[in-house]
Amino acid sequence: MSARRTGGDVGGTWVRAAVISVGFVALLWLVEAWDAISPQDLDTYGVRPRDDDGLVGVALAPVLHGGWDHLAGNTLPVLVLGFLVLVGGTARGLAATAIIWVVGGLGVWLTAPTYSIHLGASVLVFGWLVYLMLRGVFTRSAGEIILGIVLFLAYGGLLLGVLPGQPGVSWQGHLFGAVGGALAAVWVDRRSRQGFASY
Repeated sequence: MSARRTGGDVGGTWVRAAVISVGFVALLWLVEAWDAISPQDLDTYGVRPRDDDGLVGVALAPVLHGGWDHLAGNTLPVLVLGFLVLVGGTARGLAATAIIWVVGGLGVWLTAPTYSIHLGASVLVFGWLVYLMLRGVFTRSAGEIILGIVLFLAYGGLLLGVLPGQPGVSWQGHLFGAVGGALAAVWVDRRSRQGFASY
């Protein structure tokens, strides 16, 4: 069945989106703080391509970062894009995030160079950006189409990060995060348009 939102529902969605986004960013900083004081190097739990043990990185890599500078660079995009994804409907935003998370991690595991480790929330950043740019096409929502255009004009150049060339940067993570975002827009928002409630 479908559901209509009342004014109170919309306000509640904004609050939920803000709380989840801020909470996720806080989690990232807590994990990095733990990594800094722990004798164990948590970064080893990133995605290690074609290593069976490295599959754990599919689940853990987006919350791990290679230092405070890496985390600081991802913080604002995670906060802003994460909020924009969730404010369009908490359930569909979380579903889109799950698709991006899994597709991005598995894509890296399958294609990145052996004996490398890949980590960082930028896989989500690239996925969310592509998802937000495309979802209005499938929902046929004027507001979401306009948001997608604005984001493309403001941040479209960021998508060049899916190309190889910068040492130490996981372009595979960026690429497959973006692929996950496109798949999420197709699957999640087509279902939403067919009458599934977003809340």
